[in-house]
Amino acid sequence: MGNLNVAVVGAKDFAGQIGKKGTVTDMTFFELKKGSDSVTLIEPSKYPEKLSSLFYSVGMSEFVIMVVDKIDAQLGETIVMVDEFGIKDGWIILRNYIQPEQLAPLLSGTCMEGYKYIEEDAVKIREDLIAMACAEGRQAGEGSCGSCPIDSHFNVKGVGTVVLGSVIDGHFKKHDKMMIYPLKKEVVLKSIQKHDIDADDGVKGDHVGLALRGVDSEELDRGFVATTDPSVKMTRSLTGKVSLVKYWASPLKEGMVVHLGHWMQMVPSRITAVDNGSDFRSATVTFDIESDIIHKPGDKCVIMYLEGGKLRVAGSVILP
Repeated sequence: MGNLNVAVVGAKDFAGQIGKKGTVTDMTFFELKKGSDSVTLIEPSKYPEKLSSLFYSVGMSEFVIMVVDKIDAQLGETIVMVDEFGIKDGWIILRNYIQPEQLAPLLSGTCMEGYKYIEEDAVKIREDLIAMACAEGRQAGEGSCGSCPIDSHFNVKGVGTVVLGSVIDGHFKKHDKMMIYPLKKEVVLKSIQKHDIDADDGVKGDHVGLALRGVDSEELDRGFVATTDPSVKMTRSLTGKVSLVKYWASPLKEGMVVHLGHWMQMVPSRITAVDNGSDFRSATVTFDIESDIIHKPGDKCVIMYLEGGKLRVAGSVILP
């Protein structure tokens, strides 16, 4: 069983040509299935109004399809966001007679520089995506642990609490004991579904539904994490060296309120100290975080400044 998670960015009329529409929140999910292989297309349906929509959609994916209707600030911000996640595999579809050389300066030096330009042929795209999902052939590694950031949660009659999300790393199995962060509450994983089919395990990249015993849906929220990984931790304050994007024009300043994004979390954080040194793009910055960020040691989080105008993706910082 193979699965591929694909962020479809740049146009809101494309993913529906490829897959069957599913769950709709600030993201819209579309599914494409053939036999035991599947593709999950994720569209940031509330972007550009909500930057979180783009952040979550790209963060859940390992492949990107970017449809370019026009070259504008939103396209530039989308490229910066994808580059912060470092997704090196993807396709670009050009519309309105836009040429690759017009896009080249924006892609230069980013992870998208090597993306393949393809024709807008829905039939061929479906075939190629399914072939890629089949080749993916996810398998659980022996002895590893896994984490699933929660996107949505609800009660199902006769089943109990169910959460939806994508396995961010490792794997876990049915009947595993899991810890829910930030509740620090132990639960039992009763069952797993992938695209409405029962499964024995969840592997990195799988979009899953998990039935949990030991927690009520009302206790949960988006951004909580179900995990079997003992290295997962929570951080409330952070001092680290930032890496600001090359288009970010001015230093971060004490008193600014930014959002730190990691997994399915976008947490308001106030900057309480800045040491710019010789280059403000690699300043040492202290963040006072409004609520705990759930993460593994050494994970990268994205710094977003929602008052930033045309560019709201500032850069990144490493979590302790």
